Amino acid sequence: MADNVPPSVPTNNSNANPTVDALKAIHLPNTDPSAIEPTDDTSLDAASAYNSVTNGPVAQNVMDQSAKTKDELSNLAASRQPPSYTAATGQQLTHYHSFFSELLSWRNPRASGIAYASLVALIFTFRYLDVLRWGLKLTWMALGITVAAEVAGKVVLNNGFATQLRPRKYYTIPRETLDAAIGDVHELINFFVIEAQRVLFAENVYVSAAAALSAFISYFLIKIVPYWGLAVIGTTLLFFAPLIYNSNKELIDAQLQHAGEIVSAQTAQLRSAAQKSTEQATQVTKQYMGDYTAKAQSLIKKGAHQTQDYTAKAQSVGQDYTAKAQSLTQDYAAKAQSLMGKGAQKTEQTAQQAKETLKPTDFPAAPKDDIKTSVPESKNEPEPAIKHPGGPSFPIAA
Repeated sequence: MADNVPPSVPTNNSNANPTVDALKAIHLPNTDPSAIEPTDDTSLDAASAYNSVTNGPVAQNVMDQSAKTKDELSNLAASRQPPSYTAATGQQLTHYHSFFSELLSWRNPRASGIAYASLVALIFTFRYLDVLRWGLKLTWMALGITVAAEVAGKVVLNNGFATQLRPRKYYTIPRETLDAAIGDVHELINFFVIEAQRVLFAENVYVSAAAALSAFISYFLIKIVPYWGLAVIGTTLLFFAPLIYNSNKELIDAQLQHAGEIVSAQTAQLRSAAQKSTEQATQVTKQYMGDYTAKAQSLIKKGAHQTQDYTAKAQSVGQDYTAKAQSLTQDYAAKAQSLMGKGAQKTEQTAQQAKETLKPTDFPAAPKDDIKTSVPESKNEPEPAIKHPGGPSFPIAA
């Protein structure tokens, strides 16, 4: 039977491809070799075409690219490890830092290209397709078919079709899978939080400058470009900026180094100019401070001399006024004593004159008999009554 096989079909089992064997098993379920023997020219041509397609250069290239894509995807998945370097604060970074660094570096171009195409396709899908409405439509159609099949089965066969298709045990998410998913979400959120802080506090000046420039340009583009357009532009820049840098790394590094040298030279020049200006300002300030210090000292000395002069004058004036006050006090005290003596003499003279002028006959004689009181005779006269306005009158008791 092996002699009847067409020459295009490989007979060596060591060179057999498992993918081709799987395709043959699908299209030729009969394992009897006589079933694939050509019976005429038409079947021979079909077998030759099939073998040329499945084992031709195009199919081989497709299989090679598929294998390389699988390898790159495996490498990308294996890169999810915490990086060896840390943040500026010494904090350990997440494994998504290594993952996105590997993805955006294009060291696995097929995996990076698939990720970029998937994100762009997702953006266009949500832009041009009404995914939410289609999802709702698919939901009510599926539920309607399920309910109709269940009701029809119970009416016709007394047993619903949905009941027959129902699994014996509903599917549940294992705790390990859920914990792993929650852990990945936690790491992903921390990745964005840490990166936002690293950009904000300028851990990498170039990255922070690029983010600031992107935000500045987006501030003006948002007026004329829709949100999905900004998303496509941002995704394209995020994926292709590292690719352009890696492709022209030497040139870009040389230009950045040249720009850094220019900035350093300008900074040094500005620093030297600022140092000279600071020295001149310091000297001028010292000179002015010396002049003002000398003037202040001279003014202080003059003020001290003037203070001493004014103190001496004040002391002399105070002594003069003190002497005058003492003399005036003595004069007024002498005058007060003389006036008090004169007043006392006048008082004695007035008292003697009063004694001489008053005689016992000037006063009336004191009564010798007791004073008699006369009681009037009582008469039967009505006692006066007190009248109140608007009421009866009451007599006053004796």
